[in-house]
This record gives sequence, C-alpha cells and structure tokens, in this order.
Amino acid sequence: MNFFIGCAVWAYKGWVGELYPQGTRTADFLHLYSRRFTTVEGNTTFYAVPNQETVTRWAADTPAGFEFCLKLPRDITHKGLLKPYIPTALKFLEGMRPLGKHLGPIFAQLPPSYAPALLDDLSNFLEAWPRTESPLAVEVRHPDWFKEPHASNLTALLEKLGVGRVLLDSRPIYTGDDDPQLQSERRKPKLPLQLSVTASFTLIRFISHPNLSVNQPFMEEWVRQIQQWLQMGVRIYFFVHCPIEARSPNTARHFQQLLEQSSTPVPPLPWNNLEHPPNQLSLL
Repeated sequence: MNFFIGCAVWAYKGWVGELYPQGTRTADFLHLYSRRFTTVEGNTTFYAVPNQETVTRWAADTPAGFEFCLKLPRDITHKGLLKPYIPTALKFLEGMRPLGKHLGPIFAQLPPSYAPALLDDLSNFLEAWPRTESPLAVEVRHPDWFKEPHASNLTALLEKLGVGRVLLDSRPIYTGDDDPQLQSERRKPKLPLQLSVTASFTLIRFISHPNLSVNQPFMEEWVRQIQQWLQMGVRIYFFVHCPIEARSPNTARHFQQLLEQSSTPVPPLPWNNLEHPPNQLSLL
C-alpha cells in the first residue's frame, strides 16, 4: 500500500455522532479511528511522550496496515539547536518501537525561529538518526528556507540522507476574505508550497478550509500530483487538518472520493467499507 490518508488526531470528542457512534468512550476512539482511516499524524507526541504501556496499547488497538506518523516532541525540536537533543530523540524513537509495523515515518516540525543559518546543526541531527531503520521527515517554517540558495541546500541535504520533506499546504485557509482560523488556538503559517520529494516517501499536511468548495481546486491539483508520484513509486501520507476540526474527517473522505473518481490507484478507505453508518454501529 503506497497511499495512506488520515487526520492529525484521533481523540477528538466532536467526532462522536458522525465519525464515531453516539456514546463512544474516549478509550475506544483509536480503535474506531483506525478502522476508518489508514494513518494518523499523531500530534499527541508533540506535547507529551507516552509511556510504554500506552504505546503497546496503541499497537494492539489498530489493525494491520495502519500507521502512526508521530511528531517529535517539542522539547526536542523547539529548544534551539537540535544537536544537543540527539540522545533524547533516539530515546523517543526507542520508546515507539512497540508499535512495530504500525510505526510510519516520524517527523520533526521545526519552529519559525529555526533558520537556514542552522543547516549544519540540522545536518548533524539528521545524520545521527537511524534513517534506514526508521524513516524521518522534516517540516521547516522559517520563510528563508523557501528562498535560494537555502531551498536548494535543504533539498540537497534531504536527498543525500534520504530524509523526507513534509509538504505543508495552507493555501485553502488563506483563500478568500474570511479567516477560518479566528477561533483557532494555533494559526498555521502562510508559506510557499514546494512540490519536492526528497525520499521514497512524502508527508502532505493539507490545511483545509471549513467550506469544502474552497478546497476543491486545491484538492484537484493534489489528485493530479499524487497520480504522478504514485506512478514513480512514492509512498504518500496525506493528512487533512482544519481550523474547525469537526470538518476534517469528511473533508478527507471527500478527497478519497476525488482520487477514486479519477481512477487513481489508491486502496479503499476503510470508513467506506463499514456496513452501517457510524451512529448505527454497536458500541465496543
């Protein structure tokens, strides 16, 4: 399977009654989510590192083929230089080992303060990561990473080491006059989209607008791009975000429909194979 689709989280109570059956317990969210989507971004590890018991339970709760793409903790990526935190990052990876085949690429989301002047520090960090054992991707947010010569320098580094690039597409939420992030705690950055694949896989973070029609032209672009990359054998992880998180699952499902309508060779969405609508499922 070379295409995975999902959201940023699984434990969102606002999905009960639509994605999850009415009355679903929080403890059952992951079990149900992983039978509707094929991957999750795993934002949870950015804020807190789970213990071994929790990680083992995650593996037990999810079916074969489901993958977690976990974010490195902010205590590693948001403290300035990365090199001093190499031992901490390797310890984090070791703690995720119980996921086994459920562990997809891990990614480092770097803060806007992490500038191209720190390229050597980034190189040291990436070289220390066991990339052949556990794929790693990087998301940069300082605007200068998207300008030359820094853009080419970063691409060359990632390609040399086989590290993936996280593609952040925030265009939908900056389209039109309204600002769907007004009620959001964390605003997504407005940065250029660089359609560059630097490894055998890529992570796409699609920051969708609550209004589905606003997303449509951007989604159609992504359908064409994904078709090309799949033909090249690229492994694709597509994550749908939304400032109004309640909209994310149905937006992801709509994108899956666009892929299928265009005859893109993607696996079926497990959600579409459920025998009953979510609100008619029996509780676990």
